[in-house]
Amino acid sequence: MLYYSQFSIGYINSKTIVFVEYYIAIDKKIIWDILLIIPIYGNSLRCSFRNNITVEFGLSYVDENIQSNVFALRTNSKTVRDISTYVTRFGGWYEVYTLIGLGSYGYIFKKTKMVTTTFLATQAYVTGEAVQGLTKLLTGRQRPDYYITPISKPDPRFHGPFSGSKDFSGNSLNSSFPSGHTTVAFAAATVFAMEYKDKPLIPILSYTAATLIGISRITENRHWFSDVVAGAVLGYLTGRQVVNNYHRYAKLKAPMQKKNSIVFNLDYRFGTAIPGFIYHF
Repeated sequence: MLYYSQFSIGYINSKTIVFVEYYIAIDKKIIWDILLIIPIYGNSLRCSFRNNITVEFGLSYVDENIQSNVFALRTNSKTVRDISTYVTRFGGWYEVYTLIGLGSYGYIFKKTKMVTTTFLATQAYVTGEAVQGLTKLLTGRQRPDYYITPISKPDPRFHGPFSGSKDFSGNSLNSSFPSGHTTVAFAAATVFAMEYKDKPLIPILSYTAATLIGISRITENRHWFSDVVAGAVLGYLTGRQVVNNYHRYAKLKAPMQKKNSIVFNLDYRFGTAIPGFIYHF
């Protein structure tokens, strides 16, 4: 079985973001292989990026409205508070424990696809965590649970790069955008949804769980609505790219596989020569 790791670097080129993906692969013989693919995301991600930015600016106008209504709902309902507190944990360490459990299950019971999928989901989790962390650092958006004075209202403003400030507990106050819990939840969910798309229940369960985690970040008053939407989009793109890269790389490493080639042959049956050809995609 082939295992590999990936990381990406983004840079600005002609007002668009171009990502350079680096792969470090290791097979069962412990031989390192390095492959550079430039660019890996292409037009589809650049288009998604632009569309997401447009949607985000639109959503930011309704953030305060949604936040105040959800906060009132949480304040007045113990049930909402209890469920929210429980669900939100699955976007953090509980998700790590879940991945470990699924990977262990696949390994113990010799389910290769489960092991591979869990590995990819873990890679998507780590990649999503890194990307959302960098984005938070660059945007510096104020969290909805931060109040300058006891009578002031939460302010969904962006303070810009390296504007981090901390409360008395050491928690960052300007790290709201995007939602990290939502990002990693959707990153892992997308991997399982794509790898098990032949089993309709798994994509439904995966995305439902990720969506509930995202909602819980709003009911926990830790993120604005647009933070969660951005995290969902970022997580989805991350998970999707990890899966696509894995299958693309697996094809490149497939032994003796000639792509886009034609092989002609000639069969002789019952005294008749039958020409034919085979095309390898």
